[in-house]
Amino acid sequence: MSNFDYIYLHGFASGARSNKAQYLANLFREYDLNLSVLDLNQNDFSHLTITRKVNHVADYFGSRPVILIGSSLGGLTAAILAEKYPDQVKKLVLLAPAFNFLDHFLPKLGKNTLKQWKNEGYLDIYHYVEKKPIPLHYHFILDAYKYKNFELKQAIPTLIIHGINDDVIPVHSSRNYAKNRPWVNLIELNTDHGLTDKLTEIGGDIMNFV
Repeated sequence: MSNFDYIYLHGFASGARSNKAQYLANLFREYDLNLSVLDLNQNDFSHLTITRKVNHVADYFGSRPVILIGSSLGGLTAAILAEKYPDQVKKLVLLAPAFNFLDHFLPKLGKNTLKQWKNEGYLDIYHYVEKKPIPLHYHFILDAYKYKNFELKQAIPTLIIHGINDDVIPVHSSRNYAKNRPWVNLIELNTDHGLTDKLTEIGGDIMNFV
């Protein structure tokens, strides 16, 4: 029996049924460990915010120390949780974490689309697990600005795995994060943002770390 609770946080417009989440849950079971895969959408993707995700995961914390595994925006959420709850979160595994999320997301969205989103209140975002567009409220953006300059300075052992061909969150965001944090180990792989073609390799790295 492990002394830790293991929790997986999926990425933006993803879900608990994603291939990555299911692969890791099955891998942990092979080691007689339970990886809790939370639904950060909470059946309401339309009103998702980072703050709501952080609070949802924090409410799930029990009495045991936690190891968080987060993918993309789930990785950023995990890092925020570690900063806010350093006595609870003991290790982090961050898969292509969405550091500086708005700096990458907004330019791809474009000024006209952002203005339309703000004026109309909702914007259709393609959800990769539901396999359809789902409207997301503009409050998601307003809330994300709260974390734009959020300091992440807790010295918590961290493994980052990032693809060098990532065109969603460029690998340099993780390089910059790891540069002045000696407690961070960055592994770069020849793959893209999804990391899905490297799951076996990633799984081995994660199990060695946790």
